[in-house]
Amino acid sequence: MLGKLNDFTQSHGALRPGKGIITGVIALSLGILCLLGVIAFHFPQYLTTPQLRKSYDVDVIRTILFVALVVAGGLSLVNILFNRSRWLSSAAFLLVVSATMLGGHKVPVQDFADGTPYIGLDWFILDLLGSALIFIFIEKLFALRRDQPIFRPEWQTDFHHFIVNHMVVGFVLLATNLMVHKFFGWAASDGVRGWVQGLNFWLALFLIVLVADLVQYWTHRAYHEVPVLWRLHAVHHSVKSMDWMAGSRQHILELLITRTLVLAPIYVLGFSKEVIDAYIVIVGFQAVFNHANVSVRLGPLRYILVTPNFHHWHHSQDQEALDRNYAAHFAFIDYAFGTAVKSTKLWPEQYGVLGDYVPNGFVKQLKFPFTWKG
Repeated sequence: MLGKLNDFTQSHGALRPGKGIITGVIALSLGILCLLGVIAFHFPQYLTTPQLRKSYDVDVIRTILFVALVVAGGLSLVNILFNRSRWLSSAAFLLVVSATMLGGHKVPVQDFADGTPYIGLDWFILDLLGSALIFIFIEKLFALRRDQPIFRPEWQTDFHHFIVNHMVVGFVLLATNLMVHKFFGWAASDGVRGWVQGLNFWLALFLIVLVADLVQYWTHRAYHEVPVLWRLHAVHHSVKSMDWMAGSRQHILELLITRTLVLAPIYVLGFSKEVIDAYIVIVGFQAVFNHANVSVRLGPLRYILVTPNFHHWHHSQDQEALDRNYAAHFAFIDYAFGTAVKSTKLWPEQYGVLGDYVPNGFVKQLKFPFTWKG
């Protein structure tokens, strides 16, 4: 069974319906997330994100965990009884049983100390579950490339990036906050902060997105035009298939640099928590949606807002699209600075780095900026 599971996770391609593979994958995925969730309940001080703990209702999380256990157990048991991909469903059922024996959704949470070192296991679980449910559905409903399977080539590499970049969320937050306060703390002004916090919510939200996107634009452009920075950014551009997981491929150093520079004006201007929370929702959605395999152009609005079509061109190998379409939220920024793609084609033909010189694999890509001889 372990051998079959290993071979299965190393493969890619469409899942054949009618053989229990699809329901088995769903059961296995939920079983893994349930087991991780139960472990997080046992060690919340080390495996959950303090900022996130303040935002969600534990009873709701317990209900989600219970439903996931029931669905995973039910699907795997039905497949086992009807001899449909029994090896896959048996693995899923073992995970469900293990999670249940460890306490399932009823694990008590005692008082625990704050300030302990942690990894963002809860952030990984919730974001993966939420993103998969939302964006796989959207991609199937509005697919750009209908023949592209969910498990397309190199999905494993992007999934590894997804895991690591979520698990180190505590380190990223700590590092970026320290760098922002150290290098930009001098620029904070009580007068400016008071004026910003007095703005209407919607005006403040527009302003925070605009300011962040202007910083993002010039930072992103620097990654393309400064050779030493391109070494980092080439990892992100090496993805050859665009979908909801593609945006996760990002070198950890690029993540730290970009987050620090974007956070700096937000901190200096002193936006309210409500505005920052709304901005986080927007940037989180667009970061995934704009890479997704969806055929969305939004008509004339595509000249104002960044859409999947706009950002797909940025990842294209087509000559007319190289070093273009840098903005993350407002497309008009690229039009204003003359870096918007001008093409008679609706969509690009091929994605990835021109020359395809970035290796596949998370560890290889982590080392790539320091070993590249180009």
